[in-house]
Amino acid sequence: MTNTDSTKELTLTRIFNAPRELVWQAWTEQRHIVAWWAPKGFTNPVCEWNAKPGDNILIHMQAPDGTIYPMDGSFTELIKPEKIVFKTAALDKEGKRLFEQINTVTLTEQGENTKLTLHVSFSKIKPEAEHYLDGAPTGWAQSLDKLAELLKKIS
Repeated sequence: MTNTDSTKELTLTRIFNAPRELVWQAWTEQRHIVAWWAPKGFTNPVCEWNAKPGDNILIHMQAPDGTIYPMDGSFTELIKPEKIVFKTAALDKEGKRLFEQINTVTLTEQGENTKLTLHVSFSKIKPEAEHYLDGAPTGWAQSLDKLAELLKKIS
């Protein structure tokens, strides 16, 4: 993860053995998000994900030990089937934002496969949130692993 002044950035790239339209659906349909969002072993007992510009996001990720990690956000841009931009934030126990992030997902056709590039820019980071950011590369990588498994099932 790179650090530039008060922001931190993360970029991940994956090639999925699935057509771009299917990967788009997996990112924009709530029924798919609930299946793959969050690291390995986590579930999403609350998942409000209506992928339309201006619509809100609310997800409660539940860890294997039962701990709930809430996040909120909103969609800012969708260009079907190539780009999704949304803002999110992890919330503390009082519902206050621990940091903000802008997530940009780009999908590019590569023959019958799809190249996904995820760029995350973190800002407004509170000191108590640093450990969340330390785990972001692993958490996103595990989520994308779960996405790959979902795509195998639905293709």
